[in-house]
Amino acid sequence: MFHPVEIVLALLAVAVGLGVLARRIGIPYPILLVIGGLVLSLQPWVPDITFDPQIIFLLFLPPLLYAGGFRTEWPEFRAQLRSITLLAVGLVLFSTAAVALAAHYWAGLEWGPAFVLGAIISPPDAVAAVAVTQRVRVPPLIVTLLEGESLVNDASALVVLRVAIGAIATGTFSLVDAGLQFVVVSAGGIAIGIAGAWLVIQLHRWLDRRNLADTKLTITITLLTPYAVYLPAEHLHVSGVLAAVAAGLWVGSRCEKVFTQELYEEARAVWEWVDFLLNSLIFILIGLMLRQVLDGLDGGLDLEWLVKTAIGISLVVIVTRLVWMFPGAYVPRWLDRKILGVPTPYPAWQGVVVVGWTGMRGVVSLAAALALPLTLDNGTRFPDRSLIQFLTFWVIFATLVGQGLTLPLVIRWLGVSDAVDNPADAPASIDDQPTDGPQAIYE
Repeated sequence: MFHPVEIVLALLAVAVGLGVLARRIGIPYPILLVIGGLVLSLQPWVPDITFDPQIIFLLFLPPLLYAGGFRTEWPEFRAQLRSITLLAVGLVLFSTAAVALAAHYWAGLEWGPAFVLGAIISPPDAVAAVAVTQRVRVPPLIVTLLEGESLVNDASALVVLRVAIGAIATGTFSLVDAGLQFVVVSAGGIAIGIAGAWLVIQLHRWLDRRNLADTKLTITITLLTPYAVYLPAEHLHVSGVLAAVAAGLWVGSRCEKVFTQELYEEARAVWEWVDFLLNSLIFILIGLMLRQVLDGLDGGLDLEWLVKTAIGISLVVIVTRLVWMFPGAYVPRWLDRKILGVPTPYPAWQGVVVVGWTGMRGVVSLAAALALPLTLDNGTRFPDRSLIQFLTFWVIFATLVGQGLTLPLVIRWLGVSDAVDNPADAPASIDDQPTDGPQAIYE
């Protein structure tokens, strides 16, 4: 038997090796980590690795979301708020409904489990997408949209998932109650995040005024901040995800007034290491979860049917995002022209396709699937739990590996990367972004 610490250290060593190999052969490291974990999970000499999915939500998710919010430039995020909302809320709901329809009428799932599956696999994970776009230079606006979407869509999907599970448990569903719950959970999470971030900033300023600030102490406070807002939000049954995101955006937009340049550089180095460490473990764990998913699968299911269903649901997920992108990009601008009289320029279709092709699913989907309860409150078995987990895993694999490996080819083929092949040619801000060439994107 291996001690859990030994397993973690071994996984880190494997992650480092795969990371070096990924740089060597030019493949984004999240993709190679997932493939490596998948290969390891099939080896008989590898011990069974099981973990509480709540560890993902508690240990991994808050710092990653907070770091994403901290890195995001608030003016750019605010300028693209409409686009981000359409992606993070509108597309999540649209994808949930599309997957639920396919799962019900094609795969034969009841409506409750079908919507649970839709909610689980509706939010893309932008970590892999950003890792890919960093390998092929693209306009900064694409990265802003991807990161902004990922900061909010997890909360949207998890709220929908909570409503769907509640509907299965009670046997009833109210659109009004679901909408009200969505507003309360979202607003409550944002409020706690901003309040917590304000208190943290005041703490930093107080320590600085009293000459009590120390580099190690200050960096430790920054590491604790995402948990300090996430945990209270979750205990109050509002969105801890949005609390961590809001705190990151709030502190990040004010860090120049709080931290010295020296402290900022040291803290940034620590956070980059933490970000790499957590992401490496997460993506290799995604691959390693195959054995756990297969062990939990009902033996009575036909293998051919499972393969066809996994391929079909994966195609629905990919096509649904592409279908949403064009109306989402062009209809709001058309309304600006017709109703408001504002001649908002239309984006080039090439950029819309690139954003549409970056729908890779990831850790939140897997953790949500594995965290499904074994039984409902009335003691009955959660319907189709193992099938939902199986389909979720293969949707993650198909989108992460399939779209991840082809995204650089799509970017080059469409000429979107030409906009920033020379960093000196990149626009200074969103307002300077051209809108009549391949670099003009979904806005």
